[in-house]
Amino acid sequence: MPVTTQLGQVRKSRALSAADLAAKSGVSRQTIYAIEAGTYVPNTEVTLRLARELQVSVEELFSLPEESAAPQALAADVLSSAAALKGQPVRLARVGNRRVGIPVSARPYFLPDADAVVTGRASVRAFTTDDPSRKQLVLAGCDPATNLLARMVERTGVDLIPAAASSKLALRWLHEGKVHMAGSHLEDPATGEFNLPYLKSEFPREDFAVVTFARWEEGLVVAKGNPKGVRGVADLAGVHFINREPGSGSRALLDQRLKQARIPSKSIAGYERTAHGHLAAAYAIVSGEADCCLATRSAARTFDLDFIPLHNARYDLVLRKTTLELPATQAFLNVLQRASLRRQLEALAGYDTSQTGSLRA
Repeated sequence: MPVTTQLGQVRKSRALSAADLAAKSGVSRQTIYAIEAGTYVPNTEVTLRLARELQVSVEELFSLPEESAAPQALAADVLSSAAALKGQPVRLARVGNRRVGIPVSARPYFLPDADAVVTGRASVRAFTTDDPSRKQLVLAGCDPATNLLARMVERTGVDLIPAAASSKLALRWLHEGKVHMAGSHLEDPATGEFNLPYLKSEFPREDFAVVTFARWEEGLVVAKGNPKGVRGVADLAGVHFINREPGSGSRALLDQRLKQARIPSKSIAGYERTAHGHLAAAYAIVSGEADCCLATRSAARTFDLDFIPLHNARYDLVLRKTTLELPATQAFLNVLQRASLRRQLEALAGYDTSQTGSLRA
C-alpha cells in the first residue's frame, strides 16, 4: 500500500523553502522534492529528522491511505494554452469563487508535484481536499524566471502557482477571472510603449493595476557556436525555425521584424510550428528539433545556447486593483522590493531590475 505524505503542506505552513528544510535535516533539496512528489519514501532516520525539524509527529507527515478512500471529483477550469489530456497532472487553486487547475509538467528524474489529474474538459480528480486557509496566487504568463520568483514568495507562506500562457491568453484569463495576475510584454508599434496601450484598447472597462517585473532581451537563440551562421531575421529562410504561439509577444516581435525586412513568413521553414513558452522554444534547439527560435536571453542561458539580441522588452504584471488588497498580494509585492530577488534575476536571468516593483497604472 503506498505511503501518502503531507510534508509539502506542513513545510509551506512553516514558511520553509525546500532548500531550508533540506539543510536543517541533512538531506539534499532533491530528496525533499522527491518525498513531496511521492516518488521516494525516506528511511526511519530521515523521517524522524523531518518530524523533529517541523515539530510534528511522524503520523502528521506520513500515513497509509484508507482503503475505501476514493479520489474526489471536482469541477475546475483547466488553464492550458493547448488541450489538456486526460490524466494530465494539475495543481489546484482558487481565484475568487472559481476553482482552477494549472497543468504541471514532469521535470527530469521526478514526477510532477500535483494536486489532481484531469478527467474531462472541466473536471479533475483531486488527491486532497480544498484548504481555504491556503494563501495562493495564480500568475499566468511566459516569464522563464517565474519559478525563481515562486520559490522566494513561498518563504512568505504564499503559494505562487505559475500558469503557462502567452501574453494575450494570460490577459484574457485575467479578464475572465481565472487568474490573479497576468504577465505581459506586448509592445504598441506606434508608440513603443508596452502593455498599457493594449489594455486600454482591449479592456477599457477593467480597473487594472500594472506593476513592472523586469526588462529583458529578446533575440534569436541558436546552438552553441552558431553553426548555421545566423546573424538576424534575414538568415531565417535558410534554417529550420520554431515559432512561438499566436498571441505571444515574441511572435509579434518576429512578425514586426519580418515585415520591416520584407520577408514573407511562408519562406521560413517552421514558421507554423510552435513552442509554448521561451524555455520550450529554446529546448527545441537543444534537442535538435530546430536550428533557431526567438526567445529571451535567459532561456538561451538556461540551456547554454548562443543568443543574437534583437530587442529589449518590458515584462509587466497585470492585476485587478481589488486584488492588491489581498494579504497574499501584499506579501508578493513586498518580495518584488527585495534586493535578494533582484540580485538573482540579474545574475541568473540577465534581467534589468531597475524598474522592478514600479506601479505603472
